[in-house]
This record gives sequence, C-alpha cells and structure tokens, in this order.
Amino acid sequence: MGLHRFYLYGFSDMQGWLLPVPTALGVYGLERVQQFGQDDTLSWILIPLLGFTIAGCALNAIVYGLTSAEKWNTKFNPKGDELNPAGSTHWGTVIGVAIALMLGTTVLMASLVFSFQRFFEYQIEAARLISQ
Repeated sequence: MGLHRFYLYGFSDMQGWLLPVPTALGVYGLERVQQFGQDDTLSWILIPLLGFTIAGCALNAIVYGLTSAEKWNTKFNPKGDELNPAGSTHWGTVIGVAIALMLGTTVLMASLVFSFQRFFEYQIEAARLISQ
C-alpha cells in the first residue's frame, strides 16, 4: 500500500501517494471476476496490476533488506553514526527478505501466467471469429 514510503521519505513522497492506485485497481479487477466471471476483459487487464504492484513492493523489501548498514544509515539516518545499530540486520531481516522473495516470486509468476493465459485465449477467440 505504500506505507513504508511514508515512514522512510515522509508524507511528501509522491510514489507513496500513487502506490495505492494500482493496488485498488487490481482489487477492483478481482471483484469484477467474482461478479462477471473470468471472461470479463477489463478484469484480466486490472488483476495483473495488483500482482505487479505486490511483486514490486516485495522486490523493494528485498533491496531494503540487503542494503548494508552504512548505506542505510547514510540514506535514511543522515544525522546519525554510519554504524548506528538502527541500520543493522538480524534474523528478522533475513526472514523478512526470504518471505518477500517467496511472496513476490509467487505473485509475479501467477500474474504473468494469468495475463498470458487470458491474452492467448483472447487471440484464439479472435482468430475463431475471423475464420468463421
């Protein structure tokens, strides 16, 4: 949802304010599938937005988790010491990176599979209409 961006960059961060938009559109696509079924073309355009947003946030979590303490403190704690324990990693960071990797990969692959499946079904249906 972009809350991490507000924590790190403050409320003036434009990406933090824009991140809920593709998330909400993807959730709306899921609701359309429940209402109209899988043949709804708008839903198969909107659902991957949710997946790609989640995968992008998971990638961002991995990058944050793998950032060294010196770089982290230089970027986000500029007034503090470079070796401040606030930028140090521990087992919670390692577990968080592993979960982000598993969740992000799963959601990204599911989004790609869903997108390609719906695209090729649409192409086959269009070819069928042309051949008749």
